[in-house]
Parts: sequence; structure tokens; C-alpha cells
Amino acid sequence: MTIAAILKNKPNNVVLVAPKDELRTVVQGLARQKVGVALVMEGDRMIGIISERDVMRVLAANGPAVLETAVECHMISEVRTCTPATTVDEATAMMNAGRFRHLPVIDEARLLGVISIRDLLNAKVAKQATDVNSLCGYVAGAYTRS
Repeated sequence: MTIAAILKNKPNNVVLVAPKDELRTVVQGLARQKVGVALVMEGDRMIGIISERDVMRVLAANGPAVLETAVECHMISEVRTCTPATTVDEATAMMNAGRFRHLPVIDEARLLGVISIRDLLNAKVAKQATDVNSLCGYVAGAYTRS
């Protein structure tokens, strides 16, 4: 299964912010869309990413006044991405190796969406359920033939 298949069944509720936006804007966008990450954009180009965990860490370290600082001060600028052709296993391995939970999907420099580790796990569970049902059907069919 590829990332393209996951994106087909996923709402496009990506939070986009500008580097000069206040961190408060990220918090409001994440809460409104009920997602865990915002992409930092300059025009059509993604220049960073900031997660709810990043916000919590900076809040814990600096207090609520940090919500008035610019997103660019707290974003991660080296963002790993994938393409629609990336497999679920490849994306899972990438996330596990990098210890992150969200992966922007880019195709020919165009942002298509963001997948989460939850999306990948749900896809794997659905595939395994299909495989189990197929195998049960095969085994049952094999034993009913005489």
C-alpha cells in the first residue's frame, strides 16, 4: 500500500502558518483542526514544521509569553517528506528512524497533505485484517473440499 491510498481516504485538514505568525496562531490552528502538526510555509514552499509537542516544550521552558513569539523561532527547518509513491512500510521506517510522528507528502514540489503515524498504523491494521480474512477463507475452503 502506498501513501497515495492513505491520502484518498483522509480529510485535508492541514494547518499552514507563516514564519512570522505568532506561536499562538499554531496553537489555535491545531486546536481548530484537531491535528498535531502545522506546516510553516513561505508562499507555496514548505520551510518548516512545528508540532504540538514542540509547542509544549517551549511553553514549559519559557512560559506563556512565548505564545507571542514568531513561529520561525521554534520550527524544525529540516523536514523529512515522502511522495505519494512511498510505501506504508517505507514511511513507517522513516518515522521510526527519525523519531517523529508526522510526514508531509510532496509531489513535484506541491504539498498534497500530511500523514501521521496513526494513519500508517490504521493502514497496516486494515491490511492485516484483510489478509487474515483471506487466509481464513482459503483455509475454510480447503477443508470443505473432499
